Order: sequence, then C-alpha cells, then structure tokens
Amino acid sequence: MAAPPPPLPEEALEERFLAATGPGGQNVNKVATAVQLRLDVYALRLAPDVFARLKALAGSRWTSEGEILVTARRFRTREANREDARLRIAGMVAQAHVRPERRVKTKPSKAAKAKRVEAKTRTGAIKRGRARPALD
Repeated sequence: MAAPPPPLPEEALEERFLAATGPGGQNVNKVATAVQLRLDVYALRLAPDVFARLKALAGSRWTSEGEILVTARRFRTREANREDARLRIAGMVAQAHVRPERRVKTKPSKAAKAKRVEAKTRTGAIKRGRARPALD
C-alpha cells in the first residue's frame, strides 16, 4: 500500500466567499457563506501520472491556469462550507495518487468457446421453430 499523499500546502490554496443560495432565510442575503476554493496544482509538484489522473478527475473544475476550482455551498456556515471544499479537493488529490491496477488480458478456453457456439446454435434452433411454416 502506498503512503498517503502529503497534506495540501496553504500557499497552494486560495479562498473566496460568495453569497450562497438556498435555505438560510435573511442570513443568506446578508452573509457570504459559500466558499470558492482554488488549488494551484503546479504548486503541488505532482508526478506526471498523478497530474494526468488529477486533471481527468477534476474535469470541468480544471481551469486554463492549471487550478482546480471547487465551490461549496451545501451548508449554512462559512466554516462548514470551507471544511467541505477542503475535504473535496483533498479527496480528489488522494484519489489521483491511487494507481489503477493493470488489467491482465485473458483468452477464453477452447471448451468455453465450444460451449458458447453450442448455446448459440440451440438459441437459433428455438427461433427457427417460431418461424411461420413455409408454403410449398
């Protein structure tokens, strides 16, 4: 098992607070509780394969400047949204560090091929039996 990825450096993160939508009453109109978190991926100094996996995982959240942009607005408080955004980005980076297992190609055995062909001919015979009788 590989070592867990290092924690995200604070200098690579940038936070902005936005007005949130959804529940919260008047509070939602007064207080900017939604968090927009930017992670500078180049500051992480990732290996090329981890970088490629992270870019694929980020998808549309990846900006042209090489940043990942996550907006968290699920909760009513800044602290909860800030924690949610940081957990989501950290989870994405951790998932990018996991190397996928290589698939080992296998071939079906001769017996398996014969069994498959036999099943196909049996099914074909059943379907031929359902056809209308030919008028000679």
